[in-house]
Amino acid sequence: MIAFSRVSKQYGRQILFVDASFQLNPGEKVGLVGPNGAGKTTLFRMIVGEESPDDGDVSVPRKLTIGYFRQDVEEMAGRSVLDETIAGSGRAGQLHHELESLNDAMGDPAQAGDMDRILARFGEVQEEYEHLGGYALEAQAREVLHGLGFDDERIEGDVGALSGGWKMRVAMARVLLARPDVLLMDEPTNHLDIESIIWLEAFLKALPGALLMTSHDREFMNRIVTKIAEIDGGEITTYSGNYDFYERERAVREANREAAYARQQAMLAKEQRFIERFAAHAAKAAQVQSRVKALEKIEKIELPKKRRVVTFDFRPPPRSGDQVATLEHVTKRFGRRVVHDGINLTIRRGERWCVMGRNGAGKSTLLKMIAGALAPDAGRITLGASLKMGYFAQQSLDLLDPKLTIEEQLQQDFPHESTGVLRNLAGAFQFSGDDVDKKITALSGGEKTRLVMARMLLDPPNFLVLDEPTNHLDLATKEMLLDALKDFEGTMMFVSHDRAFLRGLSNRVLELGGESGTDAQPHIYPGTYTDYVARTGHEAPGVHA
Repeated sequence: MIAFSRVSKQYGRQILFVDASFQLNPGEKVGLVGPNGAGKTTLFRMIVGEESPDDGDVSVPRKLTIGYFRQDVEEMAGRSVLDETIAGSGRAGQLHHELESLNDAMGDPAQAGDMDRILARFGEVQEEYEHLGGYALEAQAREVLHGLGFDDERIEGDVGALSGGWKMRVAMARVLLARPDVLLMDEPTNHLDIESIIWLEAFLKALPGALLMTSHDREFMNRIVTKIAEIDGGEITTYSGNYDFYERERAVREANREAAYARQQAMLAKEQRFIERFAAHAAKAAQVQSRVKALEKIEKIELPKKRRVVTFDFRPPPRSGDQVATLEHVTKRFGRRVVHDGINLTIRRGERWCVMGRNGAGKSTLLKMIAGALAPDAGRITLGASLKMGYFAQQSLDLLDPKLTIEEQLQQDFPHESTGVLRNLAGAFQFSGDDVDKKITALSGGEKTRLVMARMLLDPPNFLVLDEPTNHLDLATKEMLLDALKDFEGTMMFVSHDRAFLRGLSNRVLELGGESGTDAQPHIYPGTYTDYVARTGHEAPGVHA
């Protein structure tokens, strides 16, 4: 279907591909992995023709339809969410909007003289639209939008009024609605909640076309892909299996290569000793020359590149009192909408609460009230003795000083720490070498998140309140953060759409809104997220496995 044959590509001194070959076959579901800057986005761009290889060929059949969901969303305004979604659904979308335009023209007295042409064109468009299943398009668009978390009011509303995260969902809906032969998806779970991620999993698994995607969500990748393509060191290496299989197989291949390297090095050393010992012996001259030539012809085995992982020993937090936070009859409204109605909850030392709930159930609102960033309308929130709180939300990224570099920010925050400690901390959060000299204004959302979490954990609070801490984090950083938080000795309350986080950290579950999403009182499950799933039969409220 799509084939890369001996492709080479570089930008200045940065070499992305060297004689790389890869094939995407019909119906395959492939996960694309590799370190940041390895060339994953460049590979997507070469498939859609936005970039060309320096050498080699990228073969894409001419009649193949390709849908590409990317992180940079074009400007959207002037249409409803529904119309914007339909507009991007290929030929049927174009015909849908032409039919609307022709309908308007037929009712326009100023165009009465051109009515024969308008009616003729309307008949042609209607016939093609019907042939393409266009009359089911609106229902399909609504189904996709509902799956991605839109309610009916938002679907009918102006797309221009949406936040960047919701516009990303519209862009995704457009691509999914088109049902292309090949779907390219760059980090599709970045702006989705867990309910939408679970819906998207089911949609992509049922998709008959081929899928090539990147994702920082291990569970999402594992449930969908049956093949992994790894870009590293200019090569594309494929593994037949999901992400977990890839990790195991990669480790086996690395171990085998290290063993082969060690054997070859021992052989080369032995041959080199023979050459050096008998180089001056006339009787052995022929043998020496023969062995020299043989060594020159041997293809040298190289050690596999090791992904450098810096570990950091996070300090234990100070001990808090047994009662960390108490909520008594807490109520919060926004206009006429009651988000929380008389919540009672006690959070005790050592508990790790994950907060579940559908869109609009008030997860972030609850965390803001506990953190003191938002006042309740009624009721009382009491924080316990000796409490040191650390609150992370997306707004926390704005607390960084854009004029400083990463190292300068850490030095400003921790003036009494040594440069070695601060550099080691930065390295643990994937800022190695010259990365610490990057200006904060130039950092991506994921890089800022890593820096904020690093600052928080160097001098750890004893009560962590985390709202989507894994947004934009790559797999390596997520796993490092998960390992660090598993050993955290304080109390925690968090919202996350990452099921590895939910499973790995929680020992209490607070479900807001219940199955209907409208229950006034939260449901408390005194166990882990795994217990919650077993007990309720679903991974998220209203979404059944």
